[in-house]
Amino acid sequence: MSRLAQTHGLTDVQREILSTVRDFVDKEIIPVATELEHRDEYPQDIVDGLKELGLFGLMIPEEYGGLGESLLTYALCVEEIARGWMSVSGIINTHFIVAYMLKQHGTQEQKDHFLPRMAAGDIRGAFSMSEPALGSDVSAISSKAVKDGDEYVLNGQKMWLTNGGTSSLVAVLVRSDEGHPEGTAPHKSMTTFLVEKEPGFGEVRPGLTIPGKIDKMGYKGVDTTELIMDGLRIPADRVLGGVTGRGFYQMMDGVEVGRVNVAARGCGVAQRAFELGVQYAQQRHTFGKQIAQHQAIQFKLAEMATKVEAAHAMMVNAARKKDSGERNDLEAGMAKYLASEYCKEVVEDAFRIHGGYGFSKEYEIERLYREAPMLLIGEGTAEIQKMIIGRRLLEEYRFQG
Repeated sequence: MSRLAQTHGLTDVQREILSTVRDFVDKEIIPVATELEHRDEYPQDIVDGLKELGLFGLMIPEEYGGLGESLLTYALCVEEIARGWMSVSGIINTHFIVAYMLKQHGTQEQKDHFLPRMAAGDIRGAFSMSEPALGSDVSAISSKAVKDGDEYVLNGQKMWLTNGGTSSLVAVLVRSDEGHPEGTAPHKSMTTFLVEKEPGFGEVRPGLTIPGKIDKMGYKGVDTTELIMDGLRIPADRVLGGVTGRGFYQMMDGVEVGRVNVAARGCGVAQRAFELGVQYAQQRHTFGKQIAQHQAIQFKLAEMATKVEAAHAMMVNAARKKDSGERNDLEAGMAKYLASEYCKEVVEDAFRIHGGYGFSKEYEIERLYREAPMLLIGEGTAEIQKMIIGRRLLEEYRFQG
């Protein structure tokens, strides 16, 4: 057990879950992660193992077959999994966000239909906001849904779907002007649709195409895809919550917990980078002694460990705030921003400690060096987090003069 990144006040059940996940990561993920990542291979055996552990239902209520655990428990599990291989945490996270949105906003029929099979891992979730031309500007979404009798017809192109190929349920955010007069604010004319599909690539149902995997610098193994809707017909009972115009709020609620998740991923990757750096520093010798005995390296290790500890504390605080029922957009934004930036810095320092060997694909740090940048942009860029943080601070500290 590491001295760093400990979480106080956990229950016996939480500690047992985390211990089980940590053992799984050490035995089943870390030994194979780099090889699978270099082949860009979907980690089917790992995913099957997580399904057996019940992790796909970790936060789904017990009445639907899940474990009914807190966001904190989930985030700490994600931290452990990302320590092993960040891509695996992405496979679970998108599934979890869709399950969370269903639990919070779905109709009773939608919850009864989807959540038990999602808890078992038989239905895998993905969610889709982004489009090729809009980046962080969600209000500029151009994909549209038009009412046609008891159905909606969806058209448009979506981008950056994690689990786009392997998922069987996608929560898709589109514009739906039905019932919303001209001049309605963009965020009030968006709707989330629950789109069921076959896993795979190509035309996965009439009107819906998943073209193939996007080739990425890092974050490999997990499939990241586009989604093209061309006359896709969706029944009206697959509008999340049963009412149009609520999609933006539903998605932002999901992204809020997603930001805690990305912070947890940053913590996990940073922990692994520190472990690799501190181990290598005690194995490599220069000028007649371990490089760990050189003050320059000790300073790096001190800075790395402090950043690991600080990021973990902020992530835990953001998760606990959400679990208490309070608004946590400020804390989640801060945690995501700090953890992703610190992760990049800790990984780079571990890379520097490895010297020339850090550039070799034989060493695990090379993979982490390519994975860390994704956290700077996933679930909203650092700049978006700072906008959210700044606005909330001005609300909290409004000048009364």
